[in-house]
Amino acid sequence: MLELKNITKRFAGKLILDGVNLTVNDGQILTIVGPSGAGKTTLLRCISGLEETDSGDFFLDGQPFNPVTNRNNDTVIGVVFQDFQLFPNLTVLQNVTLAPTMVLKQSKAEAEATAQRLLKQLNLDGKADLYPYELSGGQKQRVAIVRALAMRPKLLCYDEPTSALDPDLRKEVEEIILKLKAEGMTQIVVTHDIPFAESIADQMLRVEAKS
Repeated sequence: MLELKNITKRFAGKLILDGVNLTVNDGQILTIVGPSGAGKTTLLRCISGLEETDSGDFFLDGQPFNPVTNRNNDTVIGVVFQDFQLFPNLTVLQNVTLAPTMVLKQSKAEAEATAQRLLKQLNLDGKADLYPYELSGGQKQRVAIVRALAMRPKLLCYDEPTSALDPDLRKEVEEIILKLKAEGMTQIVVTHDIPFAESIADQMLRVEAKS
């Protein structure tokens, strides 16, 4: 269970997050919705440790937790970025196995076996040796999810996972997220797509732009 208490964040003196409180229970999906500039992505970046908060506290399973300084954060919180952030010079398999071998110190064989299993699970059979430019947008999205899952996170965060996808691929991402929920994965999804958010959410947080 992840808890946020009174999380506050400013940029250049402007208040972006004002005392945010929320709880995400294990195995559930929280969607964060709201207009552009309201702080959705900032909140996600704070949760994942990519931004430091100005004040407030995080708790993981009841224990104080700092996403920025936690040494094992790669295996606690995974992030699927809006632009995928795949390395263009690496194959799909290399993209997926890079962090497990470097951070988790897995052997190449172990990392590749996990990668192949996850690629098959997300219908990416036969794509391991392709480069990102050879993939469709939906395939890149799934590779980004596989890469995050390969780090065995407790919680998986997504930043606008359907923004660049057509309706059919949006449905595909929805099915993947719900499948991961059925397997027990806790997930936080930032999206501007309200119908998508409503179709996957156990709870929804609406954020509003500060005047």
